[in-house]
Amino acid sequence: MTDLTPETDPTPGLFGQLADLGRILRTVRSGRRIVWLVGGLVAVIAVTAAAQILLNAWNQPFYDALTRKDFPAFVVQLGVFALLAGGLLALNVGQLWLDQTLKLTLRRGIFTALLHDWMRPGQALRLSRAGRIGENPDQRLQADIDGLADLSVALGVGLFQAGLLLLSFVGVLWHHSDGLSLTAFGRSVEIPGFMVWCALVYAGIASLMSWRVGRPLVAMSAEKAAREADFRFELVRVSEAAEAITLERGERVEARRIKAAFGRLVEVIHGVIRATVGLTWVTAGSGWFNTVAPILAAAPFYFSSDMTIGELMLVVGAFNQVQGALRFFINNFAGIATWRATLHRVMTFHRALHDLAREACDGTPDRIRREPAESGVEIEGLSIVTPYVSVTLAEDPIRLAPGDRLLLKGSSGSGKTILFRTLAGLWDRGTGRIAMPLAGAVMYMPTRAYVPPGRLIDVLGYPHSAAHFPRPEVEAALQTVGLGHLMASLDAEEHWEKLLSESEKHCVSFARVILNRPQWLVMDDTLPQLDPEARARIVTLLKGPLAHLGLIDIGNGGTPHGVFTRTVEIFAGEGVASAEVRA
Repeated sequence: MTDLTPETDPTPGLFGQLADLGRILRTVRSGRRIVWLVGGLVAVIAVTAAAQILLNAWNQPFYDALTRKDFPAFVVQLGVFALLAGGLLALNVGQLWLDQTLKLTLRRGIFTALLHDWMRPGQALRLSRAGRIGENPDQRLQADIDGLADLSVALGVGLFQAGLLLLSFVGVLWHHSDGLSLTAFGRSVEIPGFMVWCALVYAGIASLMSWRVGRPLVAMSAEKAAREADFRFELVRVSEAAEAITLERGERVEARRIKAAFGRLVEVIHGVIRATVGLTWVTAGSGWFNTVAPILAAAPFYFSSDMTIGELMLVVGAFNQVQGALRFFINNFAGIATWRATLHRVMTFHRALHDLAREACDGTPDRIRREPAESGVEIEGLSIVTPYVSVTLAEDPIRLAPGDRLLLKGSSGSGKTILFRTLAGLWDRGTGRIAMPLAGAVMYMPTRAYVPPGRLIDVLGYPHSAAHFPRPEVEAALQTVGLGHLMASLDAEEHWEKLLSESEKHCVSFARVILNRPQWLVMDDTLPQLDPEARARIVTLLKGPLAHLGLIDIGNGGTPHGVFTRTVEIFAGEGVASAEVRA
């Protein structure tokens, strides 16, 4: 499996990533709703821009009425302002609703698509072995997708508004600065659209300075997100392992690990702060100067012509609108840098999931072949390769009929767990062939039983819902495995992982076996994990009600007598240290 690190990441550039995002949104059910919401936003923003043009034109008669001290005209213009302001208020509220709804719908669409890819059978495990790209998928599915949806809508709306305002007001500004002339050394010089050129030059200089100063923020934002994820992982890990850490008195060691992770995060944040401060000198400085820039540009015309205060304020207003549109890049550079880094992280994750899924479907000569079998189990020519140990079996081939019971016996360090993972399809490095019945006919029981949170009745039926099994069957299974004392807690929603003992967790797994009635059960040295009373009860179950069950156990031979009818030794050799095996 390829190590999909950022250095070898095959994800394309910006336009390729945007194309990937578009393909994701076309495949989700919310894609059509996103199109309608975008259309609604475009319409509202267009009407808002038209209203703002009218509001800007209102400046001239309003200020001229003030200059003339014409009270009736002043009152009329206040009424016009009230109508325009009321309409703009309604448009702003509507735009806010559309904006927030679009962000949520976009986030839901991206999340649904990536969750579907991540939760394909075996995909999460393959991703965890794929190098750095597989670290902290929770960060990408929660914080990164949230940030991508939020920034995509905010920047997209801002860019469209800026473009619309630019197209709307550049004509107004050109018209009202046309015909203005400057007198120098006795000569009158007329510059067509003088104020437009001033706005373009001013915004161009400020944008170039923002890009040069703020460019490092893109890489810094991506690294900050990665280190935030590492820091959060350390906190979650310690919280989940609190009991073991307390027993080992490892608080100081864990505190050092957390402080080290936080220190690495702080180091990046300091760099972000320095870059942001440098960018703020440019953005804030140009912002303050923008207060007087249009008046300074128009001042020569005002003092050398009969331009009224109303005309001056109209030109200043149009200049500010054009300048505001042109300043979009300046004002949003930090947000653009964060959006670019977030898009890269999400699309890298998306591309990695697709590459892993495609790789899993491709036949590769040095992989163990898995084939479906109708009822029995066949293991032929099996040789498992890992960086630490290679595993073979003393008997080849092994053919098991339904109901056969096989103990694969090995000492500590002989590769028992990797053999279990190979039979379960979680490891495929090596050669040989394994034929197993379809997934629904086989259940796998690892050394550590998995007990999810939730209602106990759902835990017993996992991965099915509680309604999948009749309640009397669930209660009977719970009683059979010796957990009858939990009968009153079937509907209690708890973190059962923390409440049950290891032996009780395995008993829950055997209750699932009773409910699901598989043809085969593959165990990773499970019976020795039970306490003596529970072990005797489960052995009686395997010899009685579950006597028809085909059984493969991988252990050291410490299981009770009479459970298995056949034993095959596990042979361990030296591992093969290569990048392909480690992946």
